[in-house]
Amino acid sequence: MAGGLEGPGPNERPHPEGRRNEQGIRIDPAAQAEVATERAVLSALVEHEPGVLAEVSGLFSRRQFNIESLSVGPTENEGRARITLVIEEPETGVEQAKKQLEKLIPVVSVTELDGEDAVAREMAVVKVGADDPDKVQAVTEMHDGKVVDTSPETITVELTGPEREIDSALETFERFTVREIVRTGTAALARGPQETR
Repeated sequence: MAGGLEGPGPNERPHPEGRRNEQGIRIDPAAQAEVATERAVLSALVEHEPGVLAEVSGLFSRRQFNIESLSVGPTENEGRARITLVIEEPETGVEQAKKQLEKLIPVVSVTELDGEDAVAREMAVVKVGADDPDKVQAVTEMHDGKVVDTSPETITVELTGPEREIDSALETFERFTVREIVRTGTAALARGPQETR
């Protein structure tokens, strides 16, 4: 090759697969790897005042954290409420969510509740057709639920328990005509005498 650099021509050079995208831009393999997510239950003790829930949900929306469920209610202390959030994030995202929550002024404390060290419950209310009341009653008892309302057309059942048990019960109720379902989301506290901070 006269006047050029020594070495193979452009068509003779190796072209590794997966190094560039369709536009010819070089891709970092680490950036393309899927990051494993984990499910975390966060308990935030907050001042019981107007706008706190909006502030917390707004923070999560701005930071694009994926909220699976959110429940809030008063505590044994009149001036405090507890927000229980279930999020699905990579480990670094969970840590970031806790740190961001702790920075909010009405937030008193934030605790991540590990599955084994926490009591977590959810409630579901299911309205089904009343064509087979005896079978509905049997399924309700099998899942430790209770009938809370009946009419000639429908039977309404309340179920309480861990999320996976609620999921299992709802699958069983699908054999009837399910009219409506509502779920509360997770509420959780630390096990035993340990205080949920």
